[in-house]
Parts: sequence; C-alpha cells; structure tokens
Amino acid sequence: MKYLPSQLVYFLRNKTTRRNSLLLLKFFLFLAVLVAVYSVFFHIIMLWEGRSYSWFTGVYWTLTVMSTLGFGDITFSSDLGLFFSTIVLLSGIVFLLVMLPFTFIQFFYAPWLTAQENARAPRTIAAGTNCHVVLTNLDAITENLIKKLVQHKYQYVILAPDLQQALEIRNQGYNVMLGDYGDPETYRRLQIDNAALVVVTNDDMTNTNISFTLREVSETVPIVTNTDHAHSVDILQFAGNSHVFQFMDMLGQSLGRRAIGGTISTNIIWRYRELLIAEAPAMNTALVGKVLLDTQIREKTGVTVVGGWERGEFVPPTPDMAINATMVLMLAGSAEQLKKYESHFGIVCSRQSEDAPVLILGGGRVGQAAATALKERGITYRTVEKSPTVVKANECAVEGNAADLDTLQKAGIAKASSVIVTTHNDAINIYLTIYCRQLRPDIQIIARATNENTVPKLHRAGADLVMSYASLGANTILNHLKPEEVLMALEGLSVFRLPIPESLIGKTLADTSIRRETGCSVVAITSHGTMIHSPPPDVLFQKEDELVLIGTVEGERSFREKY
Repeated sequence: MKYLPSQLVYFLRNKTTRRNSLLLLKFFLFLAVLVAVYSVFFHIIMLWEGRSYSWFTGVYWTLTVMSTLGFGDITFSSDLGLFFSTIVLLSGIVFLLVMLPFTFIQFFYAPWLTAQENARAPRTIAAGTNCHVVLTNLDAITENLIKKLVQHKYQYVILAPDLQQALEIRNQGYNVMLGDYGDPETYRRLQIDNAALVVVTNDDMTNTNISFTLREVSETVPIVTNTDHAHSVDILQFAGNSHVFQFMDMLGQSLGRRAIGGTISTNIIWRYRELLIAEAPAMNTALVGKVLLDTQIREKTGVTVVGGWERGEFVPPTPDMAINATMVLMLAGSAEQLKKYESHFGIVCSRQSEDAPVLILGGGRVGQAAATALKERGITYRTVEKSPTVVKANECAVEGNAADLDTLQKAGIAKASSVIVTTHNDAINIYLTIYCRQLRPDIQIIARATNENTVPKLHRAGADLVMSYASLGANTILNHLKPEEVLMALEGLSVFRLPIPESLIGKTLADTSIRRETGCSVVAITSHGTMIHSPPPDVLFQKEDELVLIGTVEGERSFREKY
C-alpha cells in the first residue's frame, strides 16, 4: 500500500501508460455495447418464437454464451435462434477468451507491474541527506566498503543505471537509487554537493563518463576511482577524479613486500607524521618459541608490539603471548625505533642463491606487481605461468601449470623461501595453497583472495598470510573518507586518534587499564605539538593531549563507550 501513490503518479505521468489505459477503456466500452446489442437481438428472436423474458435475462444469456459456460437453462428452438447463438458463441471466444486477457495484461497488468517496480527503485534520496557516500557499482570492494561504512555510521547509496539492476541491488538489502550515469540531474538528485565521498569502481570508460558528468554539478566533492590499466590513470585524473588507484598493482606489491627473502625487515603499512605501523614476520627469527614478556622488545628497541596475526586471527599483546613461526607481529614506533628492532631481531640472510627463489604462482597483473616488489628488494623470484606470451616477456618465468609437480620442481619449490599465490580464481588459490603446504610444510605461503569469504578458507588451507583484494580496496577508500581519524590497517584492525577523554586527564598510562579493558594499545601521544612514540608507562595525560590508538573494531567501539 505504501507504493500506491507512486504507482498512480507513474500512471498519470507516463504517456504510453495513459494511451494504453485509454485503449483498454475503449475495448471495455466495445464489449459493453456488444453485450447490449446481443441482448436486444435475444429479446427480438425470443418474441418471434413466442416467449418473453426480462431485460436482465437477456444480459445473463449473452454472458453465459459468450463465456462458453452455457448452462442450458435458456435455449432457442428455431434455426434462426441457434444460428444467432453460434454467432454469440464464436464472438465470445474471440473477444472474451482471447482478446480480453491479452488486452488486460498488455495494457493494464504489465504496466501496473512496471509501476510497482519503478516505485520500489527510488529516483531520489531523502531531502537533507548529507555526509553520505555515493557508490556507482556493487562489486567485491564496495560490498566490503559498505560493511565498514555501516560500522562507522555513514549513510550510503548505490547508483544503478537500469531498473533491473536497481531492483536486484535493493533485493540484496542495499540502499539504491535509479539514475543515468551520464545525466547531471542524476547527481543533483543524489545531493552530490552534500556527499562526503563518491566511489567510482566501474570500467575505465564508464568511470570517465561518471566523473566528467559529476564535475558539471560539483567541483569540490572528492571522487575516488579504480583502474586496471596504467595508461588510464592520467585520463581519469583529467576527467576530475580526486584519487585514482590501481588496486590490482597495490595488491601485488603488498604480497611481494611480505615475502621472506633477502634482508628480513619490517614492512611499513601505515604512517602518521613520525609514527609508523609495521608488520614483521617472526619466521626465521630468534623470537620464535618465546613469549612476548621474555623478548624485551620494548626495552631494547622502544617499539610497541600491538599484537600479532596468527593465520588471520588477531592475537592481543598480552605478556604471555606465544610467538610462533607463522605469526606476523604488529609494531608501532618511529623509524629509528624500527631500525633498532631490525638490528636486534631481524635476520640478515646470506646472499640469496638463484636456486632458492620466491615462487609466484600466476603471472597476471597481481603476479607482475609482486615480481616488481621482489625485484626492488633484490630478491630472486620465479613466476609460474601457463600463458606462453607472458612467459616470453618475463625472463624469470617458468611455463607450465602450477598444479603440476614437475613444473613446481623446475621452478625451485624444494628450496624456495616463500610462495605467493596470485591467480584471480579463489578456488584455484585454495587448491594451490593446499598443494604447496603438503609439498613444503615449512615454507611461507602468501595468498591472494578476491572475495572476503575466501580469506578464512585460505588460512585453513595453510596460507600464512592472506591479502584480500576487497579489503585492500575498501580500507584504502575508507582512509580517504576519514584521512586522519580512522585507518583500517588490516582487516578487523584500525588505527584511530581522538582527544584525551576527560576521565583520563591527570592519570598516567600505568594508572589506566586501556589495553586490558578494551584491547586497544596507545601507540603515540601528541602533546603541545610534539608526538611521543610508544609512550612510557609513567607518561601523564594532559588536557590538550591527543591519543593515537590501535586495536580491533570491537576494541575501538569499547574504548569510545568506556572513555
């Protein structure tokens, strides 16, 4: 019932629907006249046969004969009457049984269904909407981003160019608006001037059209877009996009930076002024087998261990946290402090030999980007690829199927330090991860996941690290939405900053129970314009201070609720 006014408006405004409704009305009038004429002839013939009936009986007889019901209670006895009955019967078959259903469906029922569908796909958003995020496509990245927007209480709307797509998106439970990408009026109805961000993740041609059209309406709203081709970056920037990312390349580089080989060092994943957040694999270091308290990392380097990733699960930094070979430590500190960590706990490998490379399974865009990252680090690598064209263009490539044992042995699986699985098919990645883990139980396996729900499967299959394409893109976009407030460093982990809560003013860090009660770690304090990295326990919280904390999304929520 709530859509009835919208449906009526559609009927009144649509010229085709008005024309069809008029034709349907004319058809009903024709049927009414036909029934009346047949009723008159019924009475004339009955009088000729010497019988008399009421006028309504004539209408009743006409309808029963035309509809082929023919109860048989009233019949003619003359040939003229039988001939007339035959004409009424045949015309009833044509007009009532054939034309009436077709005309009703074509001119009324189908347009009514269309009106219902149009009413379910809104063409505008609520008046006064502001600080909302506009998405122009629903894909793996934006699905992940929507979850994060909901967590941070941001409104969003997905712009769909056609009705069927809009209805499909709405049926999945998302907020959607129907509108043409190339029509400036679409973006006015989206109240684009009040939007916090526009995320454009279609193909390059469509992205260009959207951003160029949008700039006719607003010159200031930030636009973030993605491209898979380097030559499209300049074009998209010229079209008015604020930030153009190549998420495939970023994913490959992230995979390559996390591989063990050459000099094992910390991998910086985020920086805020002088504060750095870094990852450090524990594999092949003296930390393996120890608990956090015994390592004395903070005492020796000043670095704060804010937790660790163990096969996709974040482990809080408790004193008895066991450090395993598969764990990746999360560190916070200054560049100088991280260098001290590398000198104390990083292992400088002997010069890597050609027969101990890092294996890259898949030579597509992600695999090539991973190879570039390894090359920049001076690490030998081998790419396993089925395509002869890709193999010819890469002197470090081995042609063959990565699921073939002979191919892997030829590439050097027996002595490789790491394997990076980069195919675009999540099912193949799971298959290859299981296979490599069976061949080399001690090897580091880093895998790519396109869909978010594949991440835990890859960890169960034996991957030490999994980089999600969807999470990488969503986290990058979210960082531009809240550039200095919240950053999703990794899936489920956020870095956030906020003024010192009143309940903490005048206390020292040791006096509080922030880590124990919320799971968040204070990684820096900004006091009078000076940043204190890895603040000591006796640091005093003052009114003008600003805290920088890191923790899970649940930990951040707990901190904000408690303090």
